Amino acid sequence: MSGKADPTEFAGKRVLVSGGTKGLGRATVARFLAGGARVVTAARTVQDPIEGVDYVQADLTTAAGGEALASAALARLGGIDILVHVLGGSHAPAGGFAALTEDHWLAELNLNLLAAVRLDRLLIPQMLERGAGTVVHVTSIQAVLPLPDSTTGYAAAKAALRTYSKAISKELGPKGVRVNAVSPGWIMTEAAGAFLERLRAAKGGTIEEARQSVLDALGGIPIGRGAEPEEVADLIAYLAADRAAAIHGAEFVIDGGTIRTV
Repeated sequence: MSGKADPTEFAGKRVLVSGGTKGLGRATVARFLAGGARVVTAARTVQDPIEGVDYVQADLTTAAGGEALASAALARLGGIDILVHVLGGSHAPAGGFAALTEDHWLAELNLNLLAAVRLDRLLIPQMLERGAGTVVHVTSIQAVLPLPDSTTGYAAAKAALRTYSKAISKELGPKGVRVNAVSPGWIMTEAAGAFLERLRAAKGGTIEEARQSVLDALGGIPIGRGAEPEEVADLIAYLAADRAAAIHGAEFVIDGGTIRTV
């Protein structure tokens, strides 16, 4: 964390972050806690809990898991003011579209699209009852810059999430609920390292060669590095804050300049 968070910025706010135990999700949980929020998140297992966070054991890739998290969050906090969908990732093998089985496709869609759709359906109604709330969907620049060798399913699911986010923003804005999307490029997390290891195992060579192959496919990163999780978490927090009250139905890219087109 940068240490610059206003400890009263989210005072009294009830925040749910999906996938808040590792990488960007963990950084996002920490950022809202630093702003004074009460935070609940889901985890299959918690190995290194953050003090002050409400953890709910749930698998959000299933409908039952989404229902368990939503029910527990409402029971423990009495409602949710800010809903942040960070959960995501790619676990499919390299090898192009032909390597993706039916099960791979269903897994990618459940993880990267349907988990968010289900939680929205369960938790946005109580925002509408109050006439206030904020939703942030974390998508990916792969929605417009897919990597066909290894993440076609992930990219397609994130593109669908991006479109879905825009669609519901048109419906919910007039009813007091703001909806925005954050589209990161390469983020320096544990998941990124695991992805490179899968790529290396499929193609041979070294981790550095796998990393370079990804950078080459992306066309490079002009600032010379991926984003830190805390940098993306700061952007998410800004969009969720009252000071961003006029920002709605928008997508914010944080990719170090990877996407070079307008």
